[in-house]
Amino acid sequence: CALLDTPEFRGTIADHPDFDAGSDAEALYDAMKGFGSDKEAILDLITSRSNAERQEIRAAYKSQFGKDLIDDLKYELTGKFERLIVVLMRPPAYHDAKEIKDAIKGAGTDEKCLIEILASRTNEQIHNLVAAYKDAYGRDLEEDVIGDTSGHFKKMLVVLLQGTREEDDVVSEDLVEQDAQDLYDAGEAQWGTDEAKFIMLLGNRSVIHLQLVFDEYQKIAEKSIEDSIKSELSGDFERLMLAVVQCIRSKPMFFAKRLYKSMKGLGTADNTLIRIMVSRSEIDMLDIRECFRLRYEKSLYNMIQDDTSGDYKRTLLKLCGGDDDMAGEFFPEAAQIAYKMWEISAMTKVQLRGTVRLYQNFDPASDAQALRKAMKGFGTDEDTIIDIVAHRSNAQRQEIRQTFKSLLGRDLLADLKSELSKNLQRLILGLMMTPAEFEIKSLRNGVFTTVSTIIYLQIDYTSLYVYPYILTFFYIAYKKSLEDAITSDTSGHFKRILISLAQGAREEDPADMARALEDAQVNELADACNADPGDLEDKFMSILCTRSFPHLRRVFQEFVRCSNKDIEQIIKKEMSGDVKNAMFAIVRSVKNQPSYFADRLYKAMKGLGTDDRALIRIMVSRSEIDLFNIRKEFKETHDASLHEFIQVETLVVSCVLLLIHTACICAWVTGAIRH
Repeated sequence: CALLDTPEFRGTIADHPDFDAGSDAEALYDAMKGFGSDKEAILDLITSRSNAERQEIRAAYKSQFGKDLIDDLKYELTGKFERLIVVLMRPPAYHDAKEIKDAIKGAGTDEKCLIEILASRTNEQIHNLVAAYKDAYGRDLEEDVIGDTSGHFKKMLVVLLQGTREEDDVVSEDLVEQDAQDLYDAGEAQWGTDEAKFIMLLGNRSVIHLQLVFDEYQKIAEKSIEDSIKSELSGDFERLMLAVVQCIRSKPMFFAKRLYKSMKGLGTADNTLIRIMVSRSEIDMLDIRECFRLRYEKSLYNMIQDDTSGDYKRTLLKLCGGDDDMAGEFFPEAAQIAYKMWEISAMTKVQLRGTVRLYQNFDPASDAQALRKAMKGFGTDEDTIIDIVAHRSNAQRQEIRQTFKSLLGRDLLADLKSELSKNLQRLILGLMMTPAEFEIKSLRNGVFTTVSTIIYLQIDYTSLYVYPYILTFFYIAYKKSLEDAITSDTSGHFKRILISLAQGAREEDPADMARALEDAQVNELADACNADPGDLEDKFMSILCTRSFPHLRRVFQEFVRCSNKDIEQIIKKEMSGDVKNAMFAIVRSVKNQPSYFADRLYKAMKGLGTDDRALIRIMVSRSEIDLFNIRKEFKETHDASLHEFIQVETLVVSCVLLLIHTACICAWVTGAIRH
């Protein structure tokens, strides 16, 4: 599958029909003369002309009025709007040159800017950039980069600055296999890393060739080239090589990630936002929009709308060109990206890893005595309780509970409940319960307080060994079945979805699942999309609530390939309320469960206040399953470690946190969830 690097125009800004540079120059002059300026007229005109046409307008402006158009725009406009309009008026190579000049001048270096520009530009764009830099600043770009960077990072930048990447589309199968083996031998297969081999291959081979090399590498190493780079390299060199790989796989996806990171959280990285929106508006903005929606379940248009304001926002939205949330279908090229992403995901053997493991030299009697001592007398030694509970597996905690009762004749959970308070009590008790006990309590809270708990639980545990125990213990604890509780607390299609999930009958082994059934279900989903909303919900429910996750992943993959439709956007567009939330959560979890929980954790902590129940529930339940994977997804998506995020959001002040650095859950436990 070639990923979008095609001659077809995929931008949002094109040449204007009936273009007249002189007339446009006069219109801009009129918009700026007198008191104040007509900003709406300026942004409308400039964003509806291609960059080549803007250069003609600039020349006509100087010829007709004897003034420099950029100087006049700077004088009339202010702030981020001025910056954006001025960037639009510069030739692309000169803007890249200015961005790199700003990135390396003065104290410190903006490595992210260097990486973004040099990893993503074509040979021709690199050559134009080098020439523009020399023309604008009278200096050699390579020399300036060498003087401001070091090590392997510097070497790779110098290679990219040559603009000599192979452009031959004829690929040798033997060379693909050899290069994949060479990359494996240079990293995973030896002690240490041969960085020069990575630099030579990733800096010079053609895009199509490297795409095939990455696929072959996956077969040899049983892990992606990205994961190998993360384990073998470090620092700015690692970030640069990852950016090169991402651009080889899909430049639109690379820029979609950069745009998301420029706007998420508090504040906006306006330089990055402006640079990408301007530079890609005449190249592949349509595909960036689709990749953005594919990865973040939100349109780029809507995120810009939420994160910016005024004339600056209106100009960015013009460059964006439209709102994909209004559609529900992929562009054909973006559908191929989606198909390729899930194909790569299916090839990858992901090892699920928790962060809490069996404690070596475990002595339940000693731990029981230590916990009792921590709770005796005046006050409570919370640090000791945290240290013991967070460093034992759940099975070991159950031994401590039993030993505590045998030795001391007391109920450990009751003692902890009386000694601790608020979120710390809730978390420690959650850790000390068996998985079934903990989920029963979460379910009880969910059934009678919030449906999100039920959605989360049904997705997570329908195929795990604890599920039968949850059903049994729920009945014992609350004198009613889980199904009866759901029936009394919910209604309509949402109730039917939850009851279906509550049967715990999702298929677990897809090995003997016939391809014909996959094809039939792809057709059923396609037919359902054209049916009445009620029929659509019934059909989606019958498939999404019963089939195994691996089977559903293949169905989704084939669905997008055959129809160009996005399952998630169909759900958003055609469903509403709790039904939409439940279906959407199931699809997200099917595609990538660690990513789903990473997103849930982010939402639990972002903004004012923290959803402590959701945070505790996920951290406890996933700590021995896949919290390590969740951490990786969190870092990838939100550009911040989960550990750091928890420290900031829970007001962590205890230095004990620094001693427990291997597990994110320990950060939360230590953290002064005492607020």
